[in-house]
Amino acid sequence: MKALVFEQFGGPEVLQYREIADPVAQDDEVIVQMKAIGLNFADIYRRKGNYHLAGQPPYILGYEGAGVVVARGKNVQGLQIGQRIGFADVPHANAELVAVPQDKAIPLPEGTGFELAASVLLQGLTAQYLVSDGYPVKPGDVALVHAAAGGVGQLLTQMIIALGGSVIGLTSSPDKAAVVQALGASNVLLYKDDWPQQVLALCGGVNVAYESVGSTLMQSFAATRKRGTVVFFGMAGADPAPIDPRMLMDTSQTLTGGDLWNVLTSYTERTQRAARLFEWIGSGKIKVSPPAVVALQDGAAAHQLLESRKSTGKILLIP
Repeated sequence: MKALVFEQFGGPEVLQYREIADPVAQDDEVIVQMKAIGLNFADIYRRKGNYHLAGQPPYILGYEGAGVVVARGKNVQGLQIGQRIGFADVPHANAELVAVPQDKAIPLPEGTGFELAASVLLQGLTAQYLVSDGYPVKPGDVALVHAAAGGVGQLLTQMIIALGGSVIGLTSSPDKAAVVQALGASNVLLYKDDWPQQVLALCGGVNVAYESVGSTLMQSFAATRKRGTVVFFGMAGADPAPIDPRMLMDTSQTLTGGDLWNVLTSYTERTQRAARLFEWIGSGKIKVSPPAVVALQDGAAAHQLLESRKSTGKILLIP
């Protein structure tokens, strides 16, 4: 099979598209022929060497995608050859064929296409746990959403609104601001401006700030009211500054973290959370922007596009 691989850490140029051995299904695995693969910032972190990677080179990125079951191990039950499935937490997805443990395979509802599934599973389930587990959004809450025009940001914005909250979005350009405004955000601010002061002027501080940039962590605290919460779930900009816990005591603020891998701990968690996500999409409460589609063999260009921050919404790789 063909796969997008790399043997040393670095920029997009380290990625190579070449032939490697096909995966073999273990007893509790299925082999999935990939139809669409989600690209995420975590792939960039791993390519750079900022995230741990198990095994030896050649490394294969990717944890999210959708496709068709083409082989199954002897212990697999409930998954059939030809079945359409997606996944959000299976490694080595940047390939034509992927070995998927049966407890991580999420059957796709009728009418849910491969590109939609690969666009929303990881980011949609991330947004879902942020509004339900990281900080349970209540009617009347005001939330600050970083990178609101990105994949997680767009879904997070819509979920907050669906739960009765309002959103102040943060973006890097007027064009991206227009995207977030169209989703129903009450206000959209630009990173180049003094946005913490603008937030304070608008509402006196938000109930919750969903922080995914990292380097803006202290500014998020400045924009959050006393007894408010900052949910840290990414560092797309740079590492955050160290936090002195005495600050939290002085302001009665809460800092909490979140990682999807700590939530998707069982087949039941995956399928139930995915079912709620697809239900929101099917009912029209959440609209998913058309993804940017790039051939898997052009994966380096897709990485460059994501790192440029010129994209909005999801980037997919197609074998």
